[in-house]
Amino acid sequence: MKALLLYPQFPKTFWSYDRFMEMASLKATIPPLGILTVAALLPQDWEIRFRDRNVTPETDADWEWCDIVILSAMLAQKPDFHAMICKAVQLGKKVAVGGPYPTSVPQDALDSGADYLILDEGEITVPMFLEAIAQNQSHGVFRATEKPDVTLSPIPRFDLLQRDQYLMMAIQFSRGCPFNCEFCDIISLYGRKPRTKSPEQTLAELQTLYDLGWRGSIFVVDDNFIGNQRNVKLMLRELIPWMQQRQYPFTFLTEASVNLAEDAELLDLMAKAGFYGVFLGIETPDQDSLQVTRKVQNTRNPLVEACRTINRAGLMIYAGFILGFDGERTGAGDRIQAFVEATSIPQPMLGILQALPNTALWDRLKQEQRLFQNQGVTEVGDQNCLMNFTPTRPLAEVAKEYVQALWTMYEPSNYLKRCFQHCLSITPNPQLQQNVYFPPGKSFKLVARLLWLQGIKRAGNRVQFWQQLWTIFRTKPQFLNMYLGLCAAGEHFLEYRTIARQRIVQQLGYDPLVTTPPEKVLVMSNG
Repeated sequence: MKALLLYPQFPKTFWSYDRFMEMASLKATIPPLGILTVAALLPQDWEIRFRDRNVTPETDADWEWCDIVILSAMLAQKPDFHAMICKAVQLGKKVAVGGPYPTSVPQDALDSGADYLILDEGEITVPMFLEAIAQNQSHGVFRATEKPDVTLSPIPRFDLLQRDQYLMMAIQFSRGCPFNCEFCDIISLYGRKPRTKSPEQTLAELQTLYDLGWRGSIFVVDDNFIGNQRNVKLMLRELIPWMQQRQYPFTFLTEASVNLAEDAELLDLMAKAGFYGVFLGIETPDQDSLQVTRKVQNTRNPLVEACRTINRAGLMIYAGFILGFDGERTGAGDRIQAFVEATSIPQPMLGILQALPNTALWDRLKQEQRLFQNQGVTEVGDQNCLMNFTPTRPLAEVAKEYVQALWTMYEPSNYLKRCFQHCLSITPNPQLQQNVYFPPGKSFKLVARLLWLQGIKRAGNRVQFWQQLWTIFRTKPQFLNMYLGLCAAGEHFLEYRTIARQRIVQQLGYDPLVTTPPEKVLVMSNG
């Protein structure tokens, strides 16, 4: 078989870093680890061509060459995912699909004409698909009734990547999360019992990237890296000497629950292993909303102090926040802004709550007959959406707080101030003093463009930029790269806040920051 593996395009999202990528002459933030793992599961006698459409589009010759097209997608890639299925069908090619989006909403892929649905986790369902192909079955839906042992998962086909076009590489250590947040689809996709790879397996993946010549940042894409704290500590204790022997060729970034702050040993191991940052799902500082959404791990200790503890351990913080929880009080957007101000988190990701298919939230709202049809992220594949359910407070109020908070937090002077203060709040990690946070080989061009844009061209924040840069250089020079990288990322967020506002305006029919909501919106807000 000749298989063309395609990864669909992303729209402009919070994490796409479009302007930053352009400044750094890069195409994408991280590679698609799922489809690279699928590639490793395919028979060795298959011919494979891989195209990440965010990096390099496939050619007409690729379409002519292949017998089958294999696609993997997340919900944000919905438009291009369906476009690729339709093109394959028009060209008479067989189509197989998988990934989080088809797994959650399989009927969408079938409606577009996909022949094979390889759902759930590929270690179980790819062999089912291959057996069907061997038996000349023309179609099939393959689902797993259990979770695979990830210690049997192969090393992803990193060799298929144009590695110099990515900001970071990616590996996965674990799947699943022990918590039970009502809005989250991770536990429905991967379960509540975190399954981990072995330390030897993880080091083998890192050695593969090392041998391929990668030097720079690696995103450990686990949805909760510390879900199994015993196993992650075992892995880190083996990773530390591996990194030391190779003079720290990588830096690491990952996602974790806030209870990371409660484990000093784990924080110390992460810092010694070369971790420089962590994404936290904070969601909201409102304790009652955290209880409603069953995010109890965020209620055990003060969240501001938890962030400071993580900073003191040497880790930078990224964080996610959500508006629109049931019972949420007026002013939640202002309280999120105040929390971000108190912690100086540089890049807070703010979203409006969406009920995702197969989550506990989806099931509850469906039972309460509060779900909307043809509205929300499941329809448009985008994160800048109003709720897809009837909220408990006026929709117009939530929309205004969302746009206002996003607009204010990413006002250039506010953003620069947080980048500066966050760098000052982090305890220097001696392991990373000689390492860089920029993509390999891209530093000079990126810094030159940044100095021109923010240090010369943009008069409004020019003085602030140079004063903060000088202070970092003088007092914490080891954070100079981090500070400059954050400043450069600000170019993306300056553009993104405008895109997000425009999308909300399109959905509402008016701008919530300048116009009183029309009567029809007030009626809709009240159900």
